[in-house]
Parts: sequence; structure tokens; C-alpha cells
Amino acid sequence: MQLLLIIGPPAVGKMTVGREIARRSDFRLFHNHHTIEPLVEVFGHGTPPFTTLNSEFRRRVIEEAAKHRVDLIFTFVWQLEEPGDEREVSTLVAPYEVNGGQVLVVELSAGLTTRLQRNRGEDRIAAKPTKRDVAWSDGNVRELERYRLNSDPTGARPTPADAFLREHPHLRLDTAALSAEETAARVLAWLASVPPAG
Repeated sequence: MQLLLIIGPPAVGKMTVGREIARRSDFRLFHNHHTIEPLVEVFGHGTPPFTTLNSEFRRRVIEEAAKHRVDLIFTFVWQLEEPGDEREVSTLVAPYEVNGGQVLVVELSAGLTTRLQRNRGEDRIAAKPTKRDVAWSDGNVRELERYRLNSDPTGARPTPADAFLREHPHLRLDTAALSAEETAARVLAWLASVPPAG
């Protein structure tokens, strides 16, 4: 039983790559907008009830997936310098660890120009209604550039997330020149090479 956490900045391709991995394997995809979209409609983004329920719904879905031994992909935009995000990720993955599962991390990166192009993709907009206002969505991608959403492979810029990333098998891929299919193939080859937990 595995939980594959796909992290990276907005529009880097987390959902698209996750779908391709799920299509080629036994993994099921639970992307971050599965909880965001219905809650935005009711409460608005970032409001206290949105934040509370978004965390609770994600936690419960992952708990049930672990309980029923589902190989799951979960996508997450992780602000690596934010200790609260590290705590949330640790809480979310705990059911897999407690139930003898394995947590693995795939980190996707790509430059801003590539991500702004991907931000306008039909699949992305179809699955994420909040992204249909492309001007707002492009602005959001640009605004989030001020946060650390990818790790520093040199270790020169440490973050609260580093300990978590060291404790779990971690693959970092620059996807700027890779299609979703090529990225998924690399991830699946890597998964096949990772020793099982325990």
C-alpha cells in the first residue's frame, strides 16, 4: 500500500501527471482540487470554514483510503518554508504510515513561463472551475512565486519540509521539457526501483 504525494507549484502538472500515473497503474488519484472546488462554491476561498473543511475532508479521504489499502496519489502545493504546511502534510500521510503503508514524494518543477502556458490547458480548466478566470489564475501562479514551492537540491536553503523529504523516498523532476506521459513513465520506473517499506 502506497501513498504517492505529488508536490510542486501551481500549473506544474501535478494533476495531469497524477492522472497518467493512475491510468498506467493501480494508483487512484485524489488531487487537491477535489476538495477545493465544492468548498469555494459554498464558502469562498481561504475563509475559516473553507480552510477547516478542506483539511478535514482531505484527512478523511486519506484515512479511508489507507484503511481500505488503496494505492493513492495526492497532489499538494506545499509552501516549504511554512511550518504549518509541514504539520498538515505529516498529519495527512500519517494514516498510511500507521497502517504499514509507504509514503513516497514526487516533486515537480518547471519555470514560470512553462507553468503559465500549462495554466491555460483545457484539462486543467475543465477539472478546476476556479481556474476558468484565466487572468485571475495567471495572477495567482505569478503571486505564488514569492513562496518556496520547490526544494533546493543543494541544501543551501533549508526549510521546515527538509526533514520530511529526507525521511521518505523523494524524486525531484524538472518537467519543463517533459510531457505528462514522459514524466509518468519516469515516476513509475522510479517507483519500481524503490525498496518496499519495512
